Amino acid sequence: MKISKLLKEKNMTQYKLAIQSGVPHATLSDIMNGKTRIEKCSGETLYKISSVLGVSIEDLIRDSIEKAAIIKSWECGLPKYLQDDLDAYKKGLKEKSSLLDCLWGELYGSINCAEINEQSITHEHAQYLRDKYL
Repeated sequence: MKISKLLKEKNMTQYKLAIQSGVPHATLSDIMNGKTRIEKCSGETLYKISSVLGVSIEDLIRDSIEKAAIIKSWECGLPKYLQDDLDAYKKGLKEKSSLLDCLWGELYGSINCAEINEQSITHEHAQYLRDKYL
């Protein structure tokens, strides 16, 4: 569950959660703004937050873990041409290729082709790839 949703349900502010849990306000802010992934927090931090909010640690991090699994799967099982172009673009970035603009164009075209022409990836999947790499 999202902390913001739980806070709203309990009519509690982020500041009040920080005071009651003993978790620094800056840490909570980073978690709630997506700067820090909640599943990467220490067990102690998760315990403190979940205790004050009255939910299990598992419930607190479930959405984040499920989202991470979906996103990870979006870079696997792509059509071969799209996977090849994605790999070439990643390699070009790593090696600071002088052909990066060409590799970018190839990847952009492959994402569009997979989404629009072949419909082998969803719009959300395509948008994820665009946002991450282009």
